[in-house]
Amino acid sequence: MLFGSPVNYPISLAGNFGEPRPNHFHGGVDVKTGGVEGKAIFSIGDGYVSHVSVGHDGFGNAVYIHHPEGYTSVYCHLKTFTPAIKAMVRKWQYNNKKSTGDIWFKPTDLPVAKGQLIAISGNSGASEAPHLHLELHETRTGDMLDPLAFIGQHVEDGLPPMAHGFMAYPVRGEGAFNNDTGKSSHSFTSHNLTNKFTAWGKVGFGIWANDYMEITYNRYGVKQTELLVDGKTVFKSNVNRIPYEKTIQVNAWGDHEHFLKYNVWYLHSFLYPGMGLQMLTADTNKGIVNFNQEKDYHLEYVLTDFKGNTSRYTFVVTGKRRELVAPKPLNTLLSVYWNRPYVLQTDGVQLLIKPNSVANVLKLTPKLNSKENALSGSYSFTNSAERLFQPARISIKLNKQVKDPSKLYINGRGYTSRYIGGKYEKGWITASMRDLHLQYTIEYDDEAPVISPVGQSNWNASKIIKLGLADSKSGINSYEGYVDGQFILFEEVPLSPWVACKLVETPLKQTGKQRKLTFFATDNQGNKRRYETTILY
Repeated sequence: MLFGSPVNYPISLAGNFGEPRPNHFHGGVDVKTGGVEGKAIFSIGDGYVSHVSVGHDGFGNAVYIHHPEGYTSVYCHLKTFTPAIKAMVRKWQYNNKKSTGDIWFKPTDLPVAKGQLIAISGNSGASEAPHLHLELHETRTGDMLDPLAFIGQHVEDGLPPMAHGFMAYPVRGEGAFNNDTGKSSHSFTSHNLTNKFTAWGKVGFGIWANDYMEITYNRYGVKQTELLVDGKTVFKSNVNRIPYEKTIQVNAWGDHEHFLKYNVWYLHSFLYPGMGLQMLTADTNKGIVNFNQEKDYHLEYVLTDFKGNTSRYTFVVTGKRRELVAPKPLNTLLSVYWNRPYVLQTDGVQLLIKPNSVANVLKLTPKLNSKENALSGSYSFTNSAERLFQPARISIKLNKQVKDPSKLYINGRGYTSRYIGGKYEKGWITASMRDLHLQYTIEYDDEAPVISPVGQSNWNASKIIKLGLADSKSGINSYEGYVDGQFILFEEVPLSPWVACKLVETPLKQTGKQRKLTFFATDNQGNKRRYETTILY
């Protein structure tokens, strides 16, 4: 099945499908827009607009189009929509008195044809620079598919992928590489290495590689990777389908620990027992190579991109017998196994982790920090960044009485403060969490958000009302504005703490008279602030 191009100029990519990112795979392709907003965006096929997302998650403004072939195309980080789509969005926003959300449509509401204009490109949501993020989903399952399998005929690529290095991962207590029982990295200085490598026992491998295209200097993920040992395939990846709920497993396929230190992804050419990515396959040994004979083993990596451009990298490993020392047994009280539930209960905190939350065995290093007069202790569970495959339950004991227990919540602190929420019951706050490395504490918020005018002296001339919103504790949850009791739409101003209302785009009729503006902001703990002033409109 082939679709059309989403833009009316030669496609140049800033990112491709399945690239490893912290805690997720890149779920689509990033189409460059020349570093500016305002490019025309077109539907890649016939269908209908199934729903529009406004200010939701990291997509910013996004359009979803269902295609009769069973696929859904998604266009993200948009600046604005075509008038027909925008009118339907505005209708929903005013009916629901909400500026953000997912807006669903019937097949007959907004039909589109292949090549039809649907939006203007922008930089909304979690976008670091103007571009179009395009995704393609299988409508029935929601699985993310590689858009280049459908629009690849519009993309030029004659360059094969390039490998930069490999990593050796001896199995704990059962293997060694170059007489080292810890992992070690080795550069690909040529396609056929002449280095002398030795190994004994069970060793896994990983590869650092990128794909390239002539039209730009960007680096991309590699579509297909195959590891062969003596001509037999032991591992193969084909990055063509990623279930959304498994995108977190990028941290297991990739060497997340190495990435956090060096900003480089080595992707494992073996499988941990708790992984479930169907795009990865391996032999009966899960891709682990058993060097159990004193002979030369010929290893070869074959890298292929979506156009079929291929490169090969080889190296020889000589089996060299040596004694392997059994490791110290793991502390089972602090070890999370992929196939078992886990409960940690210690002074002031309880942690419940479900089975299938980790890829292998995860060692916890719980820490408690206590402060005088604090509402609770501060708890973390690992030294390095670790995110579970699914939510766990954390309960923290409250150490002192408060005026209103409904204003209590759990906060997770890392580089920034993260609102976790939670429910109070019998002296404990319980919430869901996934990041084991954050510092978790109980916080209290009975203070309403702060609302402040921005450029108030210019309201009358610009017909745009701008307000600043701030909440230093639990964070802003919702807001709404009214003029003389009539709802008017405020929307977030990208990359700022402001919201704005363009009066000329509201149903208000201009009277030239003084009118009463009322604005409400509510935080995540239900504290509500009312702001009133007058405007001339």
